[in-house]
Amino acid sequence: MGTVLVVTSGKGGVGKTTSTAALGAALAQGGQNVVVVDFDVGLRNLDLVMGAERRVVFDLINVVQGDAKLSQALIRDKRLDTLSILPASQTRDKDALTDEGIARVIGELRENFDWVICDSPAGIERGATLAMRHADIAIVVTNPEVSSVRDSDRIIGLLDSKTDKAANGERMDKHLLLTRYDSARAERGEMLKVDDVLDILSIPLLGIIPESPEVIRASNMGSPVTLNNAASAPARAYLAAAKRLRGETAALPDSSGKKGLFGKLFWRRAA
Repeated sequence: MGTVLVVTSGKGGVGKTTSTAALGAALAQGGQNVVVVDFDVGLRNLDLVMGAERRVVFDLINVVQGDAKLSQALIRDKRLDTLSILPASQTRDKDALTDEGIARVIGELRENFDWVICDSPAGIERGATLAMRHADIAIVVTNPEVSSVRDSDRIIGLLDSKTDKAANGERMDKHLLLTRYDSARAERGEMLKVDDVLDILSIPLLGIIPESPEVIRASNMGSPVTLNNAASAPARAYLAAAKRLRGETAALPDSSGKKGLFGKLFWRRAA
């Protein structure tokens, strides 16, 4: 049975979709069979970031409502045979998603993939709670700014109360992915430092994604940054984060791509 991972946040624009695509591709590059699922019904951006927007015929809602089979809606990536996407609908709203339908689809995906990565819409509304409900692991994506961190704290509360694991009295593994980080600006006090964010959220640090034009460039080209430019600093950070998700040891690069302080922070906080 596969592992269900939700990529979530309280605030929009922090990099959930680009992170979903990058981590999904990184895990697939490592030999895992991966599907990324877009839960952002009504907006649907994951297919754009994955370069699959012209190949969408059926979507998540079609499968949930029984209008299409899962195999008809899944789109296999042209670059990686082990990476697939289940797109969201642009023409429907989140009310078209049902608890029973989502449970059925997630159950079927578990049986066919090593990783099921759910790209959650921002906020605390129905779409976000459905995306996290069946998750085994959560990645909370946040920027190093006060409003983003505060909203992430609310999401952590939902993960501890509104999921199947919570209903069964189990604790969900939660990891922090800090995006758009600039160590020089943090030193000047223009954004929160890594330690500040960790002290507030109190969950293990999975990775630090540096601020880089490579992320935007890759998204505009319809390619996960880990495939578009694997040598770039953000790609290396995502590839290392994917290794940690698989339980492997990987150093944590800082925004300049060097190893050192942040690696120590990761092992101190996550151990």
